[in-house]
Amino acid sequence: MRQKNSLKAITFVIITLLSGAIAGTILGIINQALVEPYIDRAISIETQNTIKEGEVVNPVDLQNYRLWQKGGEIVAGTILGISFGALFGIVFLYGRNLLLPHSNSNIRKALVLAGIMWFVLFLIPALKYPANPPAVGDTQTIYYRESLYVGLLAISGFSALGLAFLYRKLSLVATSNNKNRIIVVPLIYAAIIIGTFLILPPNPDEISAPTDLVQGFRIASAFTMSVFWGLLGIILGVLWDRLKPHQTTRITTI
Repeated sequence: MRQKNSLKAITFVIITLLSGAIAGTILGIINQALVEPYIDRAISIETQNTIKEGEVVNPVDLQNYRLWQKGGEIVAGTILGISFGALFGIVFLYGRNLLLPHSNSNIRKALVLAGIMWFVLFLIPALKYPANPPAVGDTQTIYYRESLYVGLLAISGFSALGLAFLYRKLSLVATSNNKNRIIVVPLIYAAIIIGTFLILPPNPDEISAPTDLVQGFRIASAFTMSVFWGLLGIILGVLWDRLKPHQTTRITTI
């Protein structure tokens, strides 16, 4: 007979999915109060312009559609949270020991990782292609604009992931004489992002909506997404400290 260690896989899955679902649901709820009013205003402006062009708009159908859309946003937030929660959990599992190595608090470690992922997956793409209300922009360029945003998101995310592995290797071999080499990792990321910003084209659409509407929408969206990442880090960290899925269990095999 022999023994081997095994990660608490079921506990790990529950923690990651549950934390993501809770944070995502809360995101969908607070968006109802902070983001949706800007969307309502943008759609109202678009509707008025459509009527001026001679097209017929049924206000009842529009209202029913918006009610359905707002309800669906909460579900979409839950799904988004689960997706990000799964990604967050995997990265946290492999990078936990590198995050605040002198701290035993998984809440602090998770918050640090949440801040990093917020920066890489939200702030960097938003700086180049900031969010606009759904009714703002040319509908003919929507797929082009989405491809630019997703492209920058992928470059930022995969660059950070690859450099994280490099950082881990440098940390494992670091000595008192070569610890400064680790500083090179964020500098490489900065160089990649600066180059990407220069290469990728700007948003092709001219913003004709009121400035206060667009800016208010962007600020509200940034705030709710920041709350989401913060909640994801706190919830996962609390559950991790309580259930400790990183602690292995003994499995006996013959």
